[in-house]
Amino acid sequence: MHDLEFEHLHVDPGETLNEVAWAADNVELTTVGIDIGSSTSHLMFARVHLQRLSAALSSRFVVVDRRVIWQSPILLTPYSADFTIDVDELAGFIGGCYVFAGVEPKSIDSGAVILTGEALKRRNARAIADLFSEEAGRFVCASAGHHMECQMAAHGSGAVRVSAGRGKRLLNVDIGGGTTKFAVIDRGQIVATAAIAVGGRLLVEEAGKLVRVEEPVREIARDLGIDLVLGGSMTPDDRTRLVARMVELIGGMMERRPPDELTRALLVTQSWPANIAAMRLDAVTFSGGVAEYLYGREKRRFGDLGLDLGHELGHAIAHGQGLPPVWDPGQGIRATVIGAAQFSVQLSGNTILVSEPDALPLHNLPVMSCHFELGEEVDPAAIAAEVRNALGRSDYADGSGPVALSFPWRGEPAHARLHAVAQGICAAVPRTLAGGLPLILLVDGDVGMSLGRVIRYETAPDARVIAVDGVQLRQFDYVDIGRVIEVTNVVPVIIKSLLFT
Repeated sequence: MHDLEFEHLHVDPGETLNEVAWAADNVELTTVGIDIGSSTSHLMFARVHLQRLSAALSSRFVVVDRRVIWQSPILLTPYSADFTIDVDELAGFIGGCYVFAGVEPKSIDSGAVILTGEALKRRNARAIADLFSEEAGRFVCASAGHHMECQMAAHGSGAVRVSAGRGKRLLNVDIGGGTTKFAVIDRGQIVATAAIAVGGRLLVEEAGKLVRVEEPVREIARDLGIDLVLGGSMTPDDRTRLVARMVELIGGMMERRPPDELTRALLVTQSWPANIAAMRLDAVTFSGGVAEYLYGREKRRFGDLGLDLGHELGHAIAHGQGLPPVWDPGQGIRATVIGAAQFSVQLSGNTILVSEPDALPLHNLPVMSCHFELGEEVDPAAIAAEVRNALGRSDYADGSGPVALSFPWRGEPAHARLHAVAQGICAAVPRTLAGGLPLILLVDGDVGMSLGRVIRYETAPDARVIAVDGVQLRQFDYVDIGRVIEVTNVVPVIIKSLLFT
């Protein structure tokens, strides 16, 4: 039995049967969530309770309780003289948090490190990743592009939970240091995201002198005829005009109006899709650092524009006409992950296809969750469009690395339906296939082998396909896939799910 590659249970003579049964179906983890961004960084420790699904012999666990046990102060992300993030100071901050919280690094079962903004730049990302290299097997290190940031803010703020719980359509507006992220949420589902380079820490003053002036705020200033010079000063009137213009830009995006010239220049994503502009909103929620001022939870000034933006935005909302009500979703500057729940699915289904077994194991694959329309007749073009949407939601470029697509299978595994799905998937990832990168299909249904064969032998000959069935995944999941167990033709799978408050 000890040669088998899955967990099994030994009963201690001192344990009662109830204790053994509880331990078999319940897992408690200590996890850490670390958020490193352009403007601020912070972390929090949480305790997570996972419980096995009640279905007989199910190997899937779900989170039934999560509790934040300690959260750090907010650190203004430290920079070196060459304008890269000061990794030594960041490491000292993180190490100090462990000490102050009384948490031993070895006691952490899993964790998530979220990199955004400046932290994503190559030199920064490599150095930051080295900080957590020893935790590579247990930690998820997620690089969040603009669309993914929008979604994480919507989840982390609590807006998605509020939208689902009340059955309402909300707009979450996350105003950070460098960008403002928008997400339209319809009854718990994020239906559109957008982001603009307007934020509270694009400009920083110390002792009356400008010590930080980012290009987006220069562009806004030029539009107003204001000249911002590093080392120079700014008049109170110019500051007022600058903040008012920034609030106008945020307001235009909130109202989903066609972008003016300045808005187009500052967009870091595409503008709103045409169908979003006509949607009626039930409420607006705010998150990010500026939300702390808007909701009255922060009064201090940090040399930037955050306080001014919060006050001006509050004034604009109070005097606006036809705006939906403002709700507080619960989290502002800490609208991010609290950690990661890690559990083993133990074994996949046995109808899998692995074209190149030597390609395994694979670790920390980000899951692109797809929602396919699988009627009696399947439209390949619709399948391709949904795959592209899934890649876009994750800021993942075709050809940049292995692609892991997750989707449920519904209906009969007829060849025509399988071929249409295969055709659509392959049409959406031509660079991945041409580059010989692995295409991983994670299916909730016993069609892994059949779908993998259709791709490999019909729609994309010689593609490097790994098709695994019997697994249920969702957005913000990451997976490890182990080597094939030859006797049973299954693979061990570990799922790491990002957790939000």
